[in-house]
Amino acid sequence: MSFSILKKIGDEQKKKAVVDVRSGDTVKVTQKIKEGEKFRLQVFEGVVIRTDRKDSHTARITVRKIASGVGVEKSFLIHSPLVEKIEVVKRAKVRRKNLTYLRERSGKSARLSGKDFDRAAVNDVAVPEEEEAPATEAPKEEAPKEEPKAEEAPAE
Repeated sequence: MSFSILKKIGDEQKKKAVVDVRSGDTVKVTQKIKEGEKFRLQVFEGVVIRTDRKDSHTARITVRKIASGVGVEKSFLIHSPLVEKIEVVKRAKVRRKNLTYLRERSGKSARLSGKDFDRAAVNDVAVPEEEEAPATEAPKEEAPKEEPKAEEAPAE
């Protein structure tokens, strides 16, 4: 009984549609960063070396890139509201789920063999029609137009 309640709550937290991300993909992840009271968008581009729990609301990817000669890894929760967009740039042919062996490699030995794919089709995220909310917007009222004021002559 409690498992079904947890599953229901978890499914409510999921995004309606997400991009199919796999290990070996080169992705651009756009994330919201809060600085003080303001939000800004930051893009992190790298290779997906790990995917976890793809069907869960806690689905996660680990992305690795080399910045200034140092390897940097970042984990992103796919369904997090702070993850704005995930875009697949390149897809590679891999035979594993976890590509952690790339951590010890650099240069040519860290390259993955490319694979042809339809970039537009992969990145096109369509919301399933059954789950779309009906568009019930109230008609917008027009704001009254302000008439230009006549210029007053300066009082002498």
